[in-house]
Amino acid sequence: MQLIKSNLLNNFKNLTHAFTTREGGVSQKPYNSLNLAWHVEDEVRHVEMNHELLAKELGYDKNRLIHMKQIHSDIVHVVNEDDNFHMPITCDALITNKPNTPLMVMVADCSPILFYDDVQKVIAVAHAGRAGAFQNIVQKVLDAFVHEFGSKLENIFVSIGASIGKCCYEVGDEIYEVACGNKFEYAMSQKNERWHLDVGAILESQLLIFGIKKEHLEISQECSCCKSETYFSYRKSGVTGRFAGVILLNG
Repeated sequence: MQLIKSNLLNNFKNLTHAFTTREGGVSQKPYNSLNLAWHVEDEVRHVEMNHELLAKELGYDKNRLIHMKQIHSDIVHVVNEDDNFHMPITCDALITNKPNTPLMVMVADCSPILFYDDVQKVIAVAHAGRAGAFQNIVQKVLDAFVHEFGSKLENIFVSIGASIGKCCYEVGDEIYEVACGNKFEYAMSQKNERWHLDVGAILESQLLIFGIKKEHLEISQECSCCKSETYFSYRKSGVTGRFAGVILLNG
C-alpha cells in the first residue's frame, strides 16, 4: 500500500495520518485499486475491504472512522457520539478532539486538507474544490477550532494533499467571472487562450490571511490529473474512485 505522509504532521508522535493513493486495494478497473468511496458505483464489498486494509495499515478501528457525504458546501460538523462509520454526515469538514476517532476526507481532484492544533489536541479534515475555496471553507474550519475548542490560530498546522493543479484545471469564462468577482484574479491564468484556475493558491492565501503561520502550512505540488496513475482524477477519467486524507489522535 502506497501512502503519502506529511512532513509537517510527521513531527507529532500522538498523530496518525496519511494521504492514500490508488495502490494497495482490491477494487477492479476503473476503480483500481484502493477506492474508498461507495457513491462511485464500485462493488460495495470491495470498498469495505479497502477500508479494512487501510485501517489495518494505519492501526485504527475501521468502525470508529468518521467520513462524510460531501456536497461541495462550507458546512463544518463537530463530531458527536451519534456519528459512526455507517452513517456519514452531510458536510464538507469534520472536527474533533476525541482520541481514537479517525477523520477522513475523500477526493478525486479536489484538495484534501488535514488540520491539527497541538496545544488543544484538536484535528479536522476538509474537502475543498472550487466551490469550497470560493466559499472559504478553510475559514469556517478555523472558526470552529477557535469557537468550539478554544484554539489559537498560531498553534494550528495545515497539510494539503495532492489535487488538480492549474496545469490541468481548465475553466470557462463564467468561472473566470465568478473568480474575479471574489477577487481571486491572482489564481487565474491563461494557456492556449483558455482560463486555468489554481485552487491551491486560493486556499493558501485564505489560510495565511486568516492567521495560519507560513511555516505551519504544507501544500503538495503533485497534480492528481497529471499523476492519474498514482491518484484518482475525475477530470482525467470521469468514472473513477476516490483517494483520501486521514487523521486521528492516538489515545
